[in-house]
Amino acid sequence: MNSTRLFKKTVIAATIALASQQALAAGFQLNAQSATGLGRAFAGDAVIADNASVMARNPAAMALFKETSMSLGVTSITSMIEVKDAKYTYADITNPGNGFHSTVDSNYSNAGSTSFAPNLHLIVPVNDKFAWGANVYSNFGTKTEFDDSFAGSEYGGLTDVKSVNIGLAGSYRLNEQLSFGAGLDIIYGSGKMERKLSKHLTHVPTGSLNPAYVDLSGVTALEAEASGWALGFNLGTVYEVDENNRFGLSYRYSPTIKAKGDVNYLSSGKGKIDDTLLMPLPSMAEFSGYHKINDTKFAVHYSVQWIGWSAFDKLEAEESGDLNSYEWKNGMHYSIGGTYYMNQDWTLRAGYMHDTSAQDELTSISVPDSNRNWFSGGFTYHLTTKSNIDFGFTYLLGQDVKVEESKAFSSITGTTRADAILVGLQYSRSF
Repeated sequence: MNSTRLFKKTVIAATIALASQQALAAGFQLNAQSATGLGRAFAGDAVIADNASVMARNPAAMALFKETSMSLGVTSITSMIEVKDAKYTYADITNPGNGFHSTVDSNYSNAGSTSFAPNLHLIVPVNDKFAWGANVYSNFGTKTEFDDSFAGSEYGGLTDVKSVNIGLAGSYRLNEQLSFGAGLDIIYGSGKMERKLSKHLTHVPTGSLNPAYVDLSGVTALEAEASGWALGFNLGTVYEVDENNRFGLSYRYSPTIKAKGDVNYLSSGKGKIDDTLLMPLPSMAEFSGYHKINDTKFAVHYSVQWIGWSAFDKLEAEESGDLNSYEWKNGMHYSIGGTYYMNQDWTLRAGYMHDTSAQDELTSISVPDSNRNWFSGGFTYHLTTKSNIDFGFTYLLGQDVKVEESKAFSSITGTTRADAILVGLQYSRSF
């Protein structure tokens, strides 16, 4: 396989990996369906049911609503991505003393950006037993970009990913304690990646006894785009001990997306290449609890979530075969939070989450990942007895991760770190 074709396959693999996550979020799972949940680090979010956004975590919780309820919001995601202590080694026939290779520093201060993820949720009780709901929200929306100053740009460049989840669900109350729910998810994912060869990369022409190097500085290596649709489902149950204590359990099946990809790459002689990529998404299971302390204004809540990242062990295409290996491992979220019902106008909340990394031994410059800690706070202000505004804030703190990557003519080592700030605003009302 020639270096251009290998390079093309590596990049489109990374592109689709990003586009396929919950969403898959390239090992950077994003929760953006609720400003209320954001303010408590999503602790107890599958059972609290303080607004219609709960249906995104557990369809059975719709049985807790007595009136038609709607929530409309948006979450901003500001990612801060750093590459430090990085060394980029490239083929250089002008440097025979070092095996025709040269090494330069390849640090980068901020490859992150700000994106916005909207959400809309509606729950309609039909009677004392049945309720139905519909929602639209973005599971993932972010962008990373390394400009031309980054040495080793074939490992960075532009990555722009979006996903949309369209859901329809129903719930049934069996008795005063037990409720069930189920729903369908229509998932759309799209990804775009642009890569240029580094200004330092040189290529040794073949078939010549005295070759002169060709400087490929800034040449576009490829432009890759891929998108696709898939159908998933979710199940859930709620058990109410009493009005102040309840538990929720939910499961979300995530399918394999068949995404169409168009790739233009340098010196291939083939122009645009079309292929269908098979992208396995991780299924998830969550357990939540909510407990309001008797005769007080306080409540505690918690969640444990399992994410089946190991399903994404490799990326393959119908025509091209195996494109790249990832060998990710299953992940967990552990969150705990508290709510203070201060008065009829104000509700305050806070939470903490520990989120484990999807990546194991294989790591990446363009897809930085690590264990993460969420520190969250927020509030609800009640405009009337039937309407309110929610605000949520999270500082997501990542960890330093050592990275080693290589291609046909170059390699890079370094340390990546990805932090983020999430801010959510939401309007909710009942009818």
